[in-house]
Amino acid sequence: MDPWRYSTEGISVALRVTPRGGRDDIDGIETLANGRSVVKVRVRAIADGGEANRAVTELLAKALGVPKARVKILSGTTSRLKQVAVDGDPRVLGETLRKATAAKAEKTKD
Repeated sequence: MDPWRYSTEGISVALRVTPRGGRDDIDGIETLANGRSVVKVRVRAIADGGEANRAVTELLAKALGVPKARVKILSGTTSRLKQVAVDGDPRVLGETLRKATAAKAEKTKD
């Protein structure tokens, strides 16, 4: 099951963020102990003063090819688990995110 939901405005993505992760990258999809799927994201920024949140929104905007203003954190601003909304064509955003997470899954299998 995909860790994102489609809406008329775009998509809503469930994330698990690792601040101070050494690089800004999408690491694929992970299933949590409760069965919920999330997109694993790591950023170099520290979780202080919203720096990691800014890095997450910039990373997603770049990966999905949308302006930073179209990426908003809906919930989890102080948590590693976040819900993020991305405005745009839901079909295109979902397919782009699927490709980004699948590419990471293939690399980890090798």
